[in-house]
Amino acid sequence: MESQFGIIEGVIRTRVGYAGGNTDSPTYRSIGDHTETVQVDFDPKEITYRQVLEIFWKSHSYTQQTGMTQYKNAIFYHNDEQRREAMASKDALEQNAGKTVRTDIVPLKAFTLAEDYHQKYLLKHSALKHLLDKFYTRHADLVDSTAAARLNGYAGQNGTKAQLLREIQSLGVNEEGIKVLKKLVGE
Repeated sequence: MESQFGIIEGVIRTRVGYAGGNTDSPTYRSIGDHTETVQVDFDPKEITYRQVLEIFWKSHSYTQQTGMTQYKNAIFYHNDEQRREAMASKDALEQNAGKTVRTDIVPLKAFTLAEDYHQKYLLKHSALKHLLDKFYTRHADLVDSTAAARLNGYAGQNGTKAQLLREIQSLGVNEEGIKVLKKLVGE
């Protein structure tokens, strides 16, 4: 469920969870009519919703739909302005690509956080996992952390060498962590 959004400038945090359905208290094992999704919190002074949409369209196969609600392609919007922008970006993509975009654009009714083991999954299963216990004594702090979202993006081998060099000091990693991060971006 994770994505590269965590390393985009202006993204404050990413969290994985479930949205779009009516089932109470969805879980991975009992998802009901919900879809697995990534919640992206961003600073509109640094990145616009339109830019977030551009990244989204590049990050998945928008011409295909899985047929399974749990894994469907969807944009969940918060208000009419976001709906208009999402629809306009979808229409522009269809026109430019000459293909039907099969991604649903639907209102966000509610977002339920996924279980702890899904949060920052790539980071937890990377060579950087040793940093977690040192910096995050509460799991909720890990889930809400901007630095953890960015580290998770790098753990997924997203991001560039130049980007890493610009922000490496703000990520709070030791020398060993810096070596791992540099290897992940190909330095």
